[in-house]
Amino acid sequence: MQSELNTIVVNALEDLKGKEIVELDVTTLSDVMDTLVIATGTSNRHVKSLANNVVEDGKEKGFRPIGVEGMETGEWVLVDYGDLVVHVMLDTTRTFYELEKLWSTEPATRHKSKPDA
Repeated sequence: MQSELNTIVVNALEDLKGKEIVELDVTTLSDVMDTLVIATGTSNRHVKSLANNVVEDGKEKGFRPIGVEGMETGEWVLVDYGDLVVHVMLDTTRTFYELEKLWSTEPATRHKSKPDA
């Protein structure tokens, strides 16, 4: 079911010419989600259209997002499906926040061994 949603999301982004679409498996880094999909839009309107297409294509296949944020400004729209979170951003916003870099490394404290008692 998860891979079906991933495919729907990526196809929805590709259908409207989303740029630099990246899927990140974050199962080892996060307890709240499994996959991040990040895409870039060329304008605020394009970002909104990409996110809206993700939501509409998902609804057609029976997937309803838990939440959608950022549609008002269109600089960064987040579509939250729980296990899968979609970020559609302007290029400048994506470059500034570097989500791929943020989610590519595991926190140093995550697997730190506990001190001996």
